[in-house]
Amino acid sequence: MADRANRLEAEEATARATVRHVRISPRKVRIVVDLVRGKSVADAVAILRHTPKHASRSVLKLIESAAANAENNHAMNRRSLYVSEIWADGGPTLKRMHPRSRGQAFQILKRTSHISVVLRERDR
Repeated sequence: MADRANRLEAEEATARATVRHVRISPRKVRIVVDLVRGKSVADAVAILRHTPKHASRSVLKLIESAAANAENNHAMNRRSLYVSEIWADGGPTLKRMHPRSRGQAFQILKRTSHISVVLRERDR
């Protein structure tokens, strides 16, 4: 019973946000995600604003959404938040055909991503 209470207490101390079906391949998103893992929210936002990758815009919006969730839903202090966990998984792949010579067709895979983030408060 005490173990369950501790687990629920730990879950309450986290703020989550997820974005699904982002039209960027997970391999490209993971490059950006690795830059901000473990950083404070302020540092992560500063890094993402100056990263010249297409995925940085989506990750920035996601982190700001999770920070807003932390402030409004869990009464956490934005200054003490950090990116505890962040990951990018593959979503559904759109399959398209590209015509080639002699009646052939090559497949084009347009990959999508599901990006998730967990923010926690840093103990001071």
